Amino acid sequence: MKLPAALMLGPLAAAALVQMAGGAVRVPRALMAAAQAVIGCLVAQSITPAIIDGFARHWSVFLGVVALSVAASSAIAWTMGRLRIIPGNTAVWGMLPGAATVMMVMAEAYGADFRLVAFMQYLRVVLVAAAASVVALLFAHGGGGFAAGFFPPVVLSRLAATAAVALLGGVLGLAVRMPAGVLLGPLALGAALSMLGWVRIELPPIVLVASYALIGWNTGLRFTRDVLAAAARALPQSVGAVVILMGFCGLLAWLLVALLHVDPLTAYLATSPGGVDAAAIIAASTTVDMPFVMALQTVRMIMLLVVGPPVARWVAGALDRAPPSWELVRPPDLGDLD
Repeated sequence: MKLPAALMLGPLAAAALVQMAGGAVRVPRALMAAAQAVIGCLVAQSITPAIIDGFARHWSVFLGVVALSVAASSAIAWTMGRLRIIPGNTAVWGMLPGAATVMMVMAEAYGADFRLVAFMQYLRVVLVAAAASVVALLFAHGGGGFAAGFFPPVVLSRLAATAAVALLGGVLGLAVRMPAGVLLGPLALGAALSMLGWVRIELPPIVLVASYALIGWNTGLRFTRDVLAAAARALPQSVGAVVILMGFCGLLAWLLVALLHVDPLTAYLATSPGGVDAAAIIAASTTVDMPFVMALQTVRMIMLLVVGPPVARWVAGALDRAPPSWELVRPPDLGDLD
């Protein structure tokens, strides 16, 4: 069976196994940044003025879908904290649907358990990527393959321009401290220059293959022994929470199909609670509306950065104000019967 995004999922699984066996094969930061910049260019390649117009017309639906997914993840996190499965603050950061690396950094800054947040975030990324790949396979859209092989002829001038966009966009994204800037910087710059007709992005298949593999490997390396040991007791509940969130986002996808009449697989990938880079890779492996997918994923990530801290504080405060769970089922005071 050939899964979409297999070139990402295979290295991801291999890296996780190596980590759990005590290995330590790290991805250099420069290579990881280059891989994310390439994915940014990949998305920029498919963005057109019609897509921007479509977003402008449906911005209220986009924001509504994002708000509902954030509300659902917060409700699940509150429940996990209420049942004392995982501390509330940690559960919120672990369940927020997207920007896994950024969520981990912010969680540590706000006093959450970094190890549990890392486990929950990347467990969700893996489950969502695997499920989305299977769904894409079942829909049998096809497309996204390398029909001309891994080394087709390339136009050197376009390749050089693409490399310049990736480099400059990544540097700008980092310079302005944009979350996931090394991916979103090339995406924004490449899309703008492409729509103006100044640059035509060219990405050889072998470069995409290497980028997919690096991103998958880097994600798999997050599953260290320490992280797994810290999360072992909450593993079944964490998997259940992710599955519930995925199911809710599936309902949101159905609403998009009903309201906007978009392709079902496009709606599913757009609402899936995984990472931006994983969504881009899976979308590129199928014939879906990739700009629509990335527009919704990017809006959600930006919204998470804005609402994440106050939502985490609110849930933690609500749990602190709530009575202990045993009080909810406390037996009646027999003295009252006299």
